[in-house]
Amino acid sequence: MRSIAGFSVFALDDRNQRRTLALYLLARLAQCAYNSAKSKNKFHLWGSHWRHGDSLLFSIACAQVMYAFVMRPESLPKSYQNFIQKTGPVAAPVYKAVRDCARGLPIDVAQLSVYLSTKKGFQNIKLEEFPSIIPCSIIHPDTSSCVVNNAKAASATFRKTFPLYFSLTFVPFVVLHLQKFMDAPAHICWNALKNAVRSTTFLSAFVGIFQAVICLHRKVFSKDHKLVFWIAGGIAALSVLLEKKARRGELALYVMPRAADSMWYILVNRHLLPDVKNAEVALFCLCMGGIMYYLEHEPDTMAPFLRGLIRRFLASRISNPAPPSSRSASYTYLQTLDAIKKPKSEEEDRETNNSTPPSQQYDLESIPGL
Repeated sequence: MRSIAGFSVFALDDRNQRRTLALYLLARLAQCAYNSAKSKNKFHLWGSHWRHGDSLLFSIACAQVMYAFVMRPESLPKSYQNFIQKTGPVAAPVYKAVRDCARGLPIDVAQLSVYLSTKKGFQNIKLEEFPSIIPCSIIHPDTSSCVVNNAKAASATFRKTFPLYFSLTFVPFVVLHLQKFMDAPAHICWNALKNAVRSTTFLSAFVGIFQAVICLHRKVFSKDHKLVFWIAGGIAALSVLLEKKARRGELALYVMPRAADSMWYILVNRHLLPDVKNAEVALFCLCMGGIMYYLEHEPDTMAPFLRGLIRRFLASRISNPAPPSSRSASYTYLQTLDAIKKPKSEEEDRETNNSTPPSQQYDLESIPGL
């Protein structure tokens, strides 16, 4: 029955959104299943005891996402592309030229020339239709120094994303824990400020390191390659070590569905996987059933935030489970009827015989079923 409710995903007309949600639930279901098996000593992954295993998972996922952003942007949601594009310092025409160059295709010299003509201090260079590599002078035409450019990129990312991270840190806590905020507003604001600075620093370092790896490759090698962007994304993701330990696993589980979505799209596009119609709906239903099972029977295997979020919006026995009873329903019903009749008979005896002191009170908590 829980899986049947998953058909509500048809309310989303966009197939890409349905696939993203299905993969997100799949990542959460895998987390629950793994935690359940590990707690029962049935199964654990090699390396699961590593201190930075979550950072490694995040690094692999980011490598795929950044590769997809540069080489296969159509495999990522449009909103995700826009976020990465606005966060980084490289313009879209330059990314297109880099993509065409890495694939061995002719670059759009006219479009690239129009973009470069708007940059102050850009030194005119002869643009080739088939260059072996796109130089740093085109990637960051405003600054000749790669070090200065990477520092500026990290600083600009901090300024652009700090308001976003502060709102994402502060607003959800106030909404979900309003009473705690009312009790200590100054303390909550200070913690939100610290967490926002920490998260923004992590993202700024990610952008700076990614650009640094790209520039370093151009200083050492004279030919571009697709794999460079995968490696750059994986190295840049090591900046997640600046985040709290508890946040690293959540970030990995957030990026994993994006990476899996991109990989799914690429494999289907290359005809390495079959394009099954509504496969994402079946996957969503299956994962929804699994998630609700673990929520009801093994809630400790779920992430606290996800468990609290589902229970807050799901008003049912799952969110407030009743204690198990060894008695049948008919037995409980008869006991309740007896409890209702018993006080009436005692009142009649008290009125006729006056054998019970009027000050004595009946304990309602002793009545079964109340």
